[in-house]
Amino acid sequence: MLKSIKKKLVLSLLPIFMLSNLSADEGLVSEYTVDRTVPKTLAAQSFTLDQAVDYALNNNPDLQIAVERIGQAEAQLGIALSAFYPQVTARAIYLHSNNPAQVFSMIVSQRDFNTNSIQNINTPGFRQDFRPEIIGRLSLFRGGQDYQNKKAAELGIDAAELERSSVHNALMEAVTTSYYAYLAALEAQKIAQDSILAITSEFNQTKLKYEAGTALKSDVLSLEVKLAETQDAEIRAANGIEISKTSLSNLLGLPSSQAFTIAPSSSILIKPELTAPFNEFLELAMTERPEVKAAAKQVEISMRQLKIEQGAYLPKADAFVSYGQNSQVPGFSGQKDNVTVGVAVEMDLFSGFGTKQRVSAAERKAAEVREIERKTKLAIEQEVKIAFLNLEEALARLRVTEAAVRAAEEALRLVNEERRAGMATVTRYIESEVARNKTQSNSIAAHYDALSAETALKKAIGSWK
Repeated sequence: MLKSIKKKLVLSLLPIFMLSNLSADEGLVSEYTVDRTVPKTLAAQSFTLDQAVDYALNNNPDLQIAVERIGQAEAQLGIALSAFYPQVTARAIYLHSNNPAQVFSMIVSQRDFNTNSIQNINTPGFRQDFRPEIIGRLSLFRGGQDYQNKKAAELGIDAAELERSSVHNALMEAVTTSYYAYLAALEAQKIAQDSILAITSEFNQTKLKYEAGTALKSDVLSLEVKLAETQDAEIRAANGIEISKTSLSNLLGLPSSQAFTIAPSSSILIKPELTAPFNEFLELAMTERPEVKAAAKQVEISMRQLKIEQGAYLPKADAFVSYGQNSQVPGFSGQKDNVTVGVAVEMDLFSGFGTKQRVSAAERKAAEVREIERKTKLAIEQEVKIAFLNLEEALARLRVTEAAVRAAEEALRLVNEERRAGMATVTRYIESEVARNKTQSNSIAAHYDALSAETALKKAIGSWK
């Protein structure tokens, strides 16, 4: 179930991650960024990062499913504990027969035996018997199976709670990452729209100059190409916003028709950093990740189930008591009640090799679960390593792009001065402005990538279990 949940979350976020390379404006998302795709009259809810996380934890169906499975595991423990209590059954039996053996048993049970009963023993005729009774049973020993069932059920509750922790951890990461991707998409749209305005203005002026004979046609065509590229980026950004909204609404447990907006949080202004070497993160993951603990619980459960199957080789003992009456007419009479008390012991001497095969299957299951545990640890180690490397890369890219932004802004300033002095063409100016915008876009994308990589590393070490 956990794999299907993770797969679902990854698939829902994949389109969002592709938006990180779209164009963006200078600086990070400001507090005045507005989602232009949602009219204010329809914006029923607005979420900061903390509010989005809290809402998802209360409404995401995957987390609610995990909670219900804890309840199922608790119910299984109750079923296992019921074996230690007496089992009481009430029943009523009606018999009508002329079988001599059964009729004789009815006569004796009904306290009607006399000398005539012996004389007519072979031809008793038809007789009926009404028997209401209460039967109580108590298991005294079942080869340790009841005890092992109880322990396995207790471990099942622990495993279900760890599964919920795993879903909680994955959900926190998914909401946080999609939140950053949503803001990145909004910023990409804003930069694209601003670029369209700037290039359109320059395009119109250059076209007038061309018509007046003071500009080259190549300048007009170059601006037309740049305008088309920017319009394409704006279209992709607008679509990316809708895709990211759909993914967010899925994580929040909202219908896709529900209008909402995302409010930037102060956390987006914090620059991520690596606080420890890889080995420390890995050690923390192996002790904190709920998947590791859940896999260990499953190994324990499989060993308990093996002992349950092995218990079939041992004898079983039950105590029982029956209280009722036998009469020819319905009703109850204390003069004809019967009480039976006893202990039954039984042991399978030969089960057609069924017990042996069930034990063998349980042994194989235990071996399989141990391999699943090993696989889980290897997968988590890989996840931590990839998250660690991605954060290293993102931080390095962030440093490079910040330096590139400073250089691009200075280059644009110099080209602008040259243009005013008539030493630079409009094409050169537009190229510098596009280069500045691209470096700003790369810097914003690198910042959000770093935040997302930090989020992935936190999830990999189990920070949100």
